[in-house]
Amino acid sequence: MVGFGAFLMSDLDELLPPGSLLVVEEPDVVQARDIATRAAAHRCFAALVTAPIHDEDDLTAVLDSVPRPDGVCTVFPGVEYGVSAAAALADRWGLPGAGPTAARILRDKGALREAADRAGIPQPRWRRVTGAADVASFRDEFGGRCVLKPANRQGSLGVQLMEPSDDVAEAWALTTGVSEPRLRARRALPGTFLVEERLDGPEVSVECVVFKGQILFRNVTAKDVQPGRHPVEAGHRVPAVLPEETDEYLAALMTDLVVATGFGSGVLHAEWILRDGRRPHLVECAGRIPGDSIHELIDLAHGGSLVEDLLTVLSGSGEVTSRRPGRHAAIRFLDQPPGTVEAVSGVSAAAELPGVVRAHLADLVGRTLQAAASSQERVGYVLVTGASAEQARQRLDAAVSGISITTRQARDQEPERTGKDT
Repeated sequence: MVGFGAFLMSDLDELLPPGSLLVVEEPDVVQARDIATRAAAHRCFAALVTAPIHDEDDLTAVLDSVPRPDGVCTVFPGVEYGVSAAAALADRWGLPGAGPTAARILRDKGALREAADRAGIPQPRWRRVTGAADVASFRDEFGGRCVLKPANRQGSLGVQLMEPSDDVAEAWALTTGVSEPRLRARRALPGTFLVEERLDGPEVSVECVVFKGQILFRNVTAKDVQPGRHPVEAGHRVPAVLPEETDEYLAALMTDLVVATGFGSGVLHAEWILRDGRRPHLVECAGRIPGDSIHELIDLAHGGSLVEDLLTVLSGSGEVTSRRPGRHAAIRFLDQPPGTVEAVSGVSAAAELPGVVRAHLADLVGRTLQAAASSQERVGYVLVTGASAEQARQRLDAAVSGISITTRQARDQEPERTGKDT
């Protein structure tokens, strides 16, 4: 596993023999996240190797410092920042993978835009930018609204939805100055940036298991996004309920995207905006298992295991079951009231409600909160299942409404039982 994917470890403990997983990670990240200790708590873990996997423009040092382990059969990325190195190691060792070229396209949103343009895949108009003046020029061309984003980050980090009145220099400084001290190497790493046309419409993602360029399994996830300048995902619902023609169009576009990127084997997680609720336009695409518990939602709704499917195709087999959802599953991330947290309540009770798989809230008392500007800043969630999309929604509503976060600003007010700002 290239890049420590903590959210995958429970699945891997069930799927892999004891002592069979080698983790390759950046030295700085190993220290910042105490990965040696965390990985050792899992039965599948065998050893930890450090290597500069974030040097994606030149992975020679990774290839030289990670010798091929005896008996290795699969290489996969555990996190977004391991996609390129995983593909390079798999290619060096003659194992199935995304392919180095496809991995680099997927890790550079500009390169992905270029590949999609060549293939005729619908997407926003866009431009690479190197300064605030470039952003302002593009925004003026498109009615004063645009999207500014890093080309090689994750989890909505640094992404801003800009309006005519927004200060471009301030926005540029914010996007170019974002940091991930626990997830990125401390040395300077190159960054590139894009500005894009603002599109309106509901958002979905499509998750595919791909074997030698052929899609074997496909799921569509409906997405909720928090309002405001930072489009952080607020929830996911599986399966998405879509018009049949939209679902068929998404399936065709995913096939086009596999061809356009030259993707070999693995899992793709592509995000789309549905203009007018029906016409998909590409937002971005990752070459890894999706985060935000989406893989768990897929397993709960469809049955089977997306992680097992990934291991299957990367071990050289196309024996992946094509299955359809028999239930619905959903996750909602809790709203974060601004201010210093004085008390939280209702999490244990929410976890006991019908259909609730898990209710989680970080240890917040004493912490100062603000609205999440990236997915890494979210503090809690509720995950449920239901026989229908409506039942799953009702169960989420019931569970979230009982969770309360009280901040200092609201000391003299009776907490509202909404899971929102109290």
